[in-house]
Amino acid sequence: MVVPGVIVGSTVQASPDASYEIYYLYSLQPERETLAFVHRVLLAGGFGMLALLGVVTWTMARQTVTPVTRAAIVAERLAEGHLSERMPGARGADEMASLARSFNEMAESLQDQIRRMEELSAMQRRFVSDVSHELRTPLTTIRMASEIIHESRDQMDEDTARSAELLLGQIDRFESLLSDLLEISRFDAGAAVLDAERRDLRDLVMSVVEQAAPLADSKDVRVSVRLPDADAAADFDPRRIERILRNLVVNAIEHAEERPVEVTVAEDDRAVAVVVRDYGVGMTKQEVEHVFDRFWRADPARARTTGGSGLGLAIALEDAHLHAGRLDAWGRPGQGASFRLTLPRSAGVQVGEPPITLAPASHEPGVRTGEIPVVHPHGPTPTAIPDLSEPGEHPLEVS
Repeated sequence: MVVPGVIVGSTVQASPDASYEIYYLYSLQPERETLAFVHRVLLAGGFGMLALLGVVTWTMARQTVTPVTRAAIVAERLAEGHLSERMPGARGADEMASLARSFNEMAESLQDQIRRMEELSAMQRRFVSDVSHELRTPLTTIRMASEIIHESRDQMDEDTARSAELLLGQIDRFESLLSDLLEISRFDAGAAVLDAERRDLRDLVMSVVEQAAPLADSKDVRVSVRLPDADAAADFDPRRIERILRNLVVNAIEHAEERPVEVTVAEDDRAVAVVVRDYGVGMTKQEVEHVFDRFWRADPARARTTGGSGLGLAIALEDAHLHAGRLDAWGRPGQGASFRLTLPRSAGVQVGEPPITLAPASHEPGVRTGEIPVVHPHGPTPTAIPDLSEPGEHPLEVS
C-alpha cells in the first residue's frame, strides 16, 4: 500500500570512529484525508450556492418580468380594441403593484376618452345627416323660386339677369354639396349599401366620357379612350362606379390645361381596371398623400368651372372600398396625374395585382398605396367607334 508521507534523515557521529544514519518517517495520510474532505465540502457548498443563486435569480426575474409580460399582453389587447382589458396585481405596495395601478388608470382614461370621441363622432355624423335632410326642404323652395326668376331673366336688366344665373348655379352647387355630405354620413355610419349587378365596364366608361365631352370642348381638351377587345364585365354598382369615373374624368379635364386626357380600360381573369391620365399641372408626392382627404385641395386658389365640394375623391375612395376594390393616385409637377380604379370581377373578392400600370414606366412610381405598378401585358387595341364630335370640335378618340 502506498501512502503519502515525509522522510527526514540525518547522520549522527556517535564517536570518532562510529557514525550513524537516522531517519524519521511521518505519514501524511490523515492530512490527505482532511484535504479530501475539505475539497468535497467546498465542492458541495459551491454547487449548493450555485443552485441557490439560480433559484433566487429565477424567482426575482419571475417577480419582475411576469408583470411586465402581463402589461405587454394587456397593451396588445388594448391596441386591438379590447378597451375593457385591465392589468392584474394592482393590490400591494411594491413597485409592480404601483405599475399595475398606473397602467389600469391609464387604460380607464383611454377608454373614457375613446368613448367620448365615439359619442362626439356619432353626434357629428347625426348632426350632418339631420342638417342635410332639413336643408333639403327650404333648398327645394329656393330652387323653385330661383328657376322662376331665371326663366324671366330676359325681362330683367343685365345685372339682375346675371345675378339670377349665378343664383341658380350656386343652388346647384349647394345641392351637390348636400348630396355629398349625406353620402359621406352614410359611409361613416356604415349604412352604405352596394347594389351590384353584372355590367361591362367599357360601356360605363364610354357613357361617362360622352357626358364629359361638352366640358372637354369648353376646356379645349382632347379625351381619348382605349378599350380592350376582351370582355370587361364585373359585379359592381353602376351608380357608384359611374360617380367615381365621372369624378376622375372631370378632374382630369379640369387640370389638363389644354393637354390630352387618356382613359384606358384593362382586364384580366380576376379584375378590371380604369386608368385616367392627364398631362396637366400634376401633383407633388405630398399632394398625392392627401389627395383623397376630405375637403382637401392641392391649390385652394385655383378656380374650378364645375364647382367642387372637396368631397369627390373621398367619396370615390369609399365607393371603391365598398366594392372591395382600390383607387390609386400618382402625380408629378408638370408631368400630369394618373388615377387607377381597380375592381374585382366578382363582388366582395379582394383584388390582387391590378391589370394595368398606374404611373409611366419612365418615372418613379409615387403611388399612395406604396405599391410598385405592374406593366399591363396587353397593348392598345384597334377597337374604334365612329367620331361623335361636331364639325370643328375636338374629336372623342377611341383607340
